[in-house]
Amino acid sequence: MAKIIEKVIGGTDVFPYARPWSVSARRSCCFAKFMALAVAWVLVNASSVNAQQANHSEYEVKAAYLYNFGRFVEWPTGVAAASDVFSICVLGEDPFGASFDATIAGESINGKKVVVKRITKAQDAESCRILFISSSEENRLKEILATLDKASVLTVSDISQFTRRGGMIRFVTEGNKVRFEVNLTNAEHAALTLSSQLLKVAVSVRKGSQTGD
Repeated sequence: MAKIIEKVIGGTDVFPYARPWSVSARRSCCFAKFMALAVAWVLVNASSVNAQQANHSEYEVKAAYLYNFGRFVEWPTGVAAASDVFSICVLGEDPFGASFDATIAGESINGKKVVVKRITKAQDAESCRILFISSSEENRLKEILATLDKASVLTVSDISQFTRRGGMIRFVTEGNKVRFEVNLTNAEHAALTLSSQLLKVAVSVRKGSQTGD
């Protein structure tokens, strides 16, 4: 299976400008800034991966996005220090399958190993950093988000109107390309800080959680 996460974090297939950099440049302080910008750039270009391509399925692309969201969101200090791992959770029917685990295998964020957890109830999500809410849970969405009210968990889904119904990031598809929109107010309500680099590559950034706001 193609390791799409390698492309998202700077593989030369997606980011052709990585190769010309010298070893000394990689060790410089400027390179750290460059890599941050590079990953943001790749977030944009990852959206150009055709969701119908056999080697990059829609949910492989979404799995790569979920990993990268973790690199561009800041959690409160207490939450960040509470666990030795960085948990990305899936609530409800799992549309990713084993490919999710394979995609993020061996990856880490801020020195913490990234793990994928499948959970069946919202109460179990409080130990998660990122929660993907499956479309199977749409009828329970209001209850789920109420359970997580003020919990510092980044909520992500592809449920219709998700960011208008209390969610933080919603995957959208434009011309077979996976993109995402952000509700900044909902993230701030949970004491999460989203990087300006992340907000720049969102298709839309809105405030307010109710339709019509």
